[in-house]
Amino acid sequence: MAVLPITSHDLQSDYDNAKFRRRSLFKVITQAVLTSNVRRNCGSCGVGKLLALLMIAGLAFLTVAHTNSGISAASEIVQHINVRGEEKVITEGHGNAELLKRFWRKPPRLPPKLPPRGKAGNNSLAAEAHNQQHILGSAVRQNKVAEAFRHAWTGYKNYAMGSDELMPLSKRGVDGLGGLGATIVDSLDTAMIMGLNDIVQEAGYWIEKKLPERLNEKGQVNLFETTIRVLGGLLSAYCLSGGENETTGDWGSRTKLDGPNPAIYLERAQDLADRLMVAFTSSPTPIPYSDVILRERSAHPAPDGLSSTSEVSSLQLEFWYLSKLSGNPKYGDAAMHVLEHLKTLPKFEGLVPIYISPHSGHFSGQNIRLGSRGDSYYEYLVKVWLQQRGTGHGGSDVSYLREMYDEAIKGVKNRLIQKSIPKGLVFVGELPSGKDGSFYPKMDHLVCFLPGTLALGATRGLTKQRAMEEGLMTIEDIENLKLAEDIMKTCYEMYSVTTTGLAPEIAHFHTQKFYEDGLQGGNKSSEFLDDIIIRYADRHNLLRPETVESLFVLHRITQDPKYLEWGWQIFQAFESHTKVDSGGYSSLNDVTVLPPPRRDKMETFFLGETLKYLYLLFGDSNVLPLDKFVFNTEAHPLPISRKGAENDLTSQTQAS
Repeated sequence: MAVLPITSHDLQSDYDNAKFRRRSLFKVITQAVLTSNVRRNCGSCGVGKLLALLMIAGLAFLTVAHTNSGISAASEIVQHINVRGEEKVITEGHGNAELLKRFWRKPPRLPPKLPPRGKAGNNSLAAEAHNQQHILGSAVRQNKVAEAFRHAWTGYKNYAMGSDELMPLSKRGVDGLGGLGATIVDSLDTAMIMGLNDIVQEAGYWIEKKLPERLNEKGQVNLFETTIRVLGGLLSAYCLSGGENETTGDWGSRTKLDGPNPAIYLERAQDLADRLMVAFTSSPTPIPYSDVILRERSAHPAPDGLSSTSEVSSLQLEFWYLSKLSGNPKYGDAAMHVLEHLKTLPKFEGLVPIYISPHSGHFSGQNIRLGSRGDSYYEYLVKVWLQQRGTGHGGSDVSYLREMYDEAIKGVKNRLIQKSIPKGLVFVGELPSGKDGSFYPKMDHLVCFLPGTLALGATRGLTKQRAMEEGLMTIEDIENLKLAEDIMKTCYEMYSVTTTGLAPEIAHFHTQKFYEDGLQGGNKSSEFLDDIIIRYADRHNLLRPETVESLFVLHRITQDPKYLEWGWQIFQAFESHTKVDSGGYSSLNDVTVLPPPRRDKMETFFLGETLKYLYLLFGDSNVLPLDKFVFNTEAHPLPISRKGAENDLTSQTQAS
């Protein structure tokens, strides 16, 4: 939980009762005389002392004289007096002296009436001050993240503009994603969300002027990587710049965005998608080939002939949205046929192997995991359902995606979830040899997408409170949200357990059957030091976004402030250990030592995802609300069909 600073309000609320004890009139007068300027000025002379004694004696005489005439009235007036917090009744049997003593006593000095800590009303000054402090703190954090984005962009612009990625240590660019300027397109909507208009202009005009020639000249690209980064980035830029009036009239932006006409982004997206479509049309099955040669508009499978399950099943958000915008159903039809085909294939409690053959259309191998090559299959089942529900391509029903998702999550809970020892971290393991093989306690950092996905599936993007109030959450949804929070804790501890405060690429977990000594994270103050095992080959950090993605989603849904603090700690660790003075941020080779050795690479997703999710984490929940936008697996927000969302909420309410 966040540790709030001590304020004057706190000091006043937790007052010491001894400071407010009641005092008699006699004590008041005596103390005043003994401590006043009269004592200091006149106490040294005989006349002063005489006058002080006479005054005290006179007051005492008046008090006694008043006893007989005032006692009856006092008896009637004083019936219930609160003494030290306990109500006591005064009767005539108490005697005149006690009655007068209490009647003439000076009223107590009471502390100011302040609301109890944590119970202040919405309109109280304390609540308002707390809210203002929270807003101010969040604004400062957002500004720091925006500064980091600008630093990363400046390094890329200075040394790698037009290349796919920056090599910040050698200060040059590299094309590892087909030469389409992937960092530019991947970063554009992040700059839009942050309101960085100069960067929006630079990126936008590069896309307008330079991207067409790249599409005509460049060769081989990966279908999946190009779809989620470049096609997704173009479609999101079109959406956020006001291209689609139905859904983007107000996504929360307070900044007027510059750059080219939004139609430019849609034109570039359609040109790219037309070239990528050959991956679907060239394959003998609904499973597309993995690689496309853009300038030739040809496609072929990977060298081993297989495609990753996650890759072929993580194209649907983008292609369906393009069909909606363009009015041409071919894009959405081709992508959705993949999921329709996967629905027919045999599974193991909803779980699937990580490879599939475009030649046979069947899964290949037995390896089951939610890490690399498997992750976004599960993510897109629920996200595509959220995007299209009630408005699937051709008017079709996409409820089968929700059914596949629910079955898969049951399989995850039954087969892949265990707890570490000695402290009991909940983690997601693997089945390398399939359903008949043994459980392996290995968890990629990529698996940290799962808490966010579980939370979205549980509440449909609404806050937990609203989803509960509207009767939209089943018992299973509540259990899944609890599981999301448990795994989120584990993902955070993968950061906290290391010397640098940054997570490794892969972690193993100590169980009854598995332990490797001497492979700890290095942070000896972590209580989970013996639960998490980090092998030497797995100690690198690639600036990945999955943990901060889930922090963002869980904070939006649960409104628990601890996720803000976890995200801030992670951001500060990135700032401390990966920032390159000349511009950009570097990956790390070993997160368990100080200083960590650096790797000469800044992935596009650091700007497109990691910093975007951190910025949104500290921001207003009205910006890109999760019940109106769904983020693709590269963090590009795409609008949810309004009709579908309304139909779904109506049907859920009626069912409840």
